[in-house]
Amino acid sequence: MKREVIRKKAVETLTMESAAVKKLTENIDEEFCRAVECILDCTARIIVTGMGKSGHVGRKIAATLASTGTPSFFMHPAEAFHGDLGMVTDKDVVLAISNSGEVQEVLKILPAIHRIGAPIIAMTGNRASQLAEYSDYVIDIGHEPEACPLGLAPTTSTTATLAMGDAVAVAVMSVRNFKKQDFALFHPGGALGRRLLLKVQDVMHTGEENPVVEGTKTAKDALFVMTEKGLGAVSVTNAAGRFIGLLTDGIIRRALAKDYAFLDKPVHEIMFTEPLTICADELATAALSVMEKHEPRPVTVLPVIDETGAPVGMIHLTDLLKQGVV
Repeated sequence: MKREVIRKKAVETLTMESAAVKKLTENIDEEFCRAVECILDCTARIIVTGMGKSGHVGRKIAATLASTGTPSFFMHPAEAFHGDLGMVTDKDVVLAISNSGEVQEVLKILPAIHRIGAPIIAMTGNRASQLAEYSDYVIDIGHEPEACPLGLAPTTSTTATLAMGDAVAVAVMSVRNFKKQDFALFHPGGALGRRLLLKVQDVMHTGEENPVVEGTKTAKDALFVMTEKGLGAVSVTNAAGRFIGLLTDGIIRRALAKDYAFLDKPVHEIMFTEPLTICADELATAALSVMEKHEPRPVTVLPVIDETGAPVGMIHLTDLLKQGVV
């Protein structure tokens, strides 16, 4: 019996809320477009305000706007009434959320916002409300029954508000041609940010950490440098400091299995003469791709070469993995 109630009420809730969201498409009218254009024309911030559950949804809408290129923050209406209205300027746009449109904490700050000179966009389910009448634009979230069996707890209304907030944010970012690179700029700590922003120069070993030897040095000399730097390879240069090859610990191991005499040979006689390289301004994901796709087997190090041909750094596979580059 208990599970039957659980399933029944869960299905009813999802059905009611999805129907309410679907019906919102009827409210994407000219006034909705004018409200979005008001946001697009804003040269400062979108200030979202709302009380109770509308306030919780408002915080999410503000966060979505901010993360998609529209400077935005949430202002609690009660705190605004006691000083936080100082956050608002005449260049801002205020998005006031209230399903009923009659919440006193929100209504009380509207006259002051008007005096400041900021346009007000109402997001409400009641076009005849005081909020709607006091606002410059109205975004209608509809007035469908709450999924709550008592018809009291905000459920359908908050879902509709959240969906309409997403519609506004997506419309704005689409008109502004907001791209993946822009999104990554605001999410540098996320996987997308690492893929689109992190460059080889941010990860490579350079300066004293960069293993380099001149080609006339012996393999023994190179081995000391390789051991000191701990990257399993050294970049090899000519007398002018230009990159001419790579010596790896794999080459040394294979040579040791045959004859120790090679340790006295000059590095340029035993190095790879055509190793893979990369530039410092390449994306770290490009470095990972180059390393993984090398045939017949992946490589673990890449020398970083500048425009003059000098080895300015070295990147190791573990450096990329530590940064979460995938």
